[in-house]
Amino acid sequence: FHARELLLSPHVLGHSKAHVGRVVAELVRAAKAQGLRPGPLAVSLRGDFVRIGSAYEQHKVRSPDCFDVLVPLRLPPHLEPQPRGAGEGAGGARGAFLCALRARGQGPAPRGLLSAGLVLRWFQGHLQRCLGAVRYRLRERCRVSLSAAPGRPPTLHIVPCSDYVCCHISMAVRLIPAVPLGHALFLTAPPPAAAPEALWGLNASRQEQRLLSWLGERAPAAACHLTCLRILKGLRDLRGRALAEPLRAQWGRVLSSYVLKTALLALLLRGPLEAWHERFLVERLEELVLFLRDCLRRRVLMHLFLGNAGLPEALALPRLLRDAAPVNLLAAFDALTLDTVALQLVSTWVQ
Repeated sequence: FHARELLLSPHVLGHSKAHVGRVVAELVRAAKAQGLRPGPLAVSLRGDFVRIGSAYEQHKVRSPDCFDVLVPLRLPPHLEPQPRGAGEGAGGARGAFLCALRARGQGPAPRGLLSAGLVLRWFQGHLQRCLGAVRYRLRERCRVSLSAAPGRPPTLHIVPCSDYVCCHISMAVRLIPAVPLGHALFLTAPPPAAAPEALWGLNASRQEQRLLSWLGERAPAAACHLTCLRILKGLRDLRGRALAEPLRAQWGRVLSSYVLKTALLALLLRGPLEAWHERFLVERLEELVLFLRDCLRRRVLMHLFLGNAGLPEALALPRLLRDAAPVNLLAAFDALTLDTVALQLVSTWVQ
């Protein structure tokens, strides 16, 4: 199942990532150039991008056709972000942040708040205005277009020309505007229904990549942890196709790829890493399924980085993560939904 349906060809994935990198670099370069002379209060692009998500962490499944990229923004030179936890009283879920703007060198008093919703709408329009020049420059390589749903980051669609990329895979790249905070942390807009427009989410994708690398260096050379994650994602998708609504939608939301990855990392941190050799694949996969089942039954799976004092000191987590309020990733779901998903998860594994 893993080799036939889930595992990606390194050749195809490498071509896809390289092509995505070239096209996104062209678009970001054009968008930065168009904003070279912003007004004194204008946001602009920093000029680079950050690759995140499963395609860059070796656990993407089936086809290299979807990618996530952070596009760092540059605030006006006299302002700097001052993130602070919003709390549930601010109208959003735990883990939401306000982005106060502080004048550099003028004390701690903020001068206002940066709205995630307004920044997202500006970003969508700015990229759309720059797309024409990029489309012309890339006309011999691929066809590109942008789509954007309200309240969501724009998606760049790339259709390679038949004589350019040997793999001929159409790709979708989610371009996520991000406010850099330093220490490889970013503020990004949360899903539209999750919070008021002023609130942001904290993106720690680079910290997650560092943790995966740190664990990979200490695990056996033939470790199976990423194989377990890919198989679990494949089983989730397989089962989801057989479920009727509304259970299908609940199943996908509860067992999101982020929840599955968090469960895997939490289990890896328990150790011992020697037990994750590939000859123990079935045992480790069953352990992961049962660990996730127990989390669902207890209604608790904590965010791995926000307010977690138990992470290895070698990771040198920034203070913003250490001091943040802990966040339960399952808090938004009711008990009946979590119990139903737990039952379906065990049934899927048994089958």
